Amino acid sequence: MSEVLESLFVLGTSHHATPLEVRERFALTEAQASDLQKQLHTLEGIRECLVLNTCNRLEIYCLADSIERAKEISGLICDKQNVPSELYQQFAYSHNNLEALQHLLEVSAGLDSQMVGETEILGQLKQAYVTAREAHCTGKVLNRLFEKSFQAAKVTRTQTGITRGKISIGNVTVDLASRIFGKLGNSRVLLLGSGEVGEKTAQALKSRGIGDISVSSRTFENADTLANNLGVTAIDFDSFVDQLEHFDIIICSTAAPDALISKEVMTRAMNQRPERPCFLIDLAMPRDVDPSVEEVENVYLYNLDDLSNIANENLEARKAEIDKAREILKKHAWNLWLQLRRRELMLKA
Repeated sequence: MSEVLESLFVLGTSHHATPLEVRERFALTEAQASDLQKQLHTLEGIRECLVLNTCNRLEIYCLADSIERAKEISGLICDKQNVPSELYQQFAYSHNNLEALQHLLEVSAGLDSQMVGETEILGQLKQAYVTAREAHCTGKVLNRLFEKSFQAAKVTRTQTGITRGKISIGNVTVDLASRIFGKLGNSRVLLLGSGEVGEKTAQALKSRGIGDISVSSRTFENADTLANNLGVTAIDFDSFVDQLEHFDIIICSTAAPDALISKEVMTRAMNQRPERPCFLIDLAMPRDVDPSVEEVENVYLYNLDDLSNIANENLEARKAEIDKAREILKKHAWNLWLQLRRRELMLKA
């Protein structure tokens, strides 16, 4: 087998085996992910690379001159995040060659997602690919792999039923909010952060009749833009803590390095709204809400892991479709692998 294809690999951490409190330690901002990708591309022996950074995974896709480069990359990640290498090794995974192809295709199709079958990951992958390509970090091999993975994801979703059911954060949030409040029309919502996931969740709530939504972000211009897109109101970030008592549903999705809502803050807010429940959805990584907030009476706190568990309640019923999807992707991965090998043999001839 060719030396080049021997050095195709993916490594990283994800929701599968890494607890939420550990994933937080590997969480990168958009700027940090971009810097990491640029730094990886300058390393000796790294021919192509791409960083996929989402709320539930940090993955590095690489084409290198040796599979041993994966160890160097692991060390770099630990140094940048100030995380012991032992902790990374405890939860990290890696796939080489054909297994790396199969993994990428399953990620694209949503089979490897925390909410199996969700479609948001495909958009995140496409954005990561565009970013890496524009930075000249990818080349002929990774470009082909990612473009083919997008095609395979489309085929899989068309030919199977893996996307059926409540498999988006927005849908699960609406369902939970309905259980807590019954009719949602009179509920007041605060969206903290201007990211895509929070926006889609707010849109899902709005589609159920909620009109009273406020947006707050550390950058007021971002909050104002999103508020205009949603047709709602923007509020100053410095004042949102003092207004928490007025909101029934709080969606948190900022990129803040530390928790924004503490138990003390939430206790004070709840004292101003006795016997009225408050529903918090923490979509941030690292988390925006201190876990101890859940101890406050009448507060319902859900994080990403909680929402995924609810979304996957009907996973067993969809097992046949998931197995069917996996078989389709295996064929795509094998065909792509053969194409890559033939292409390289022709170049060497």
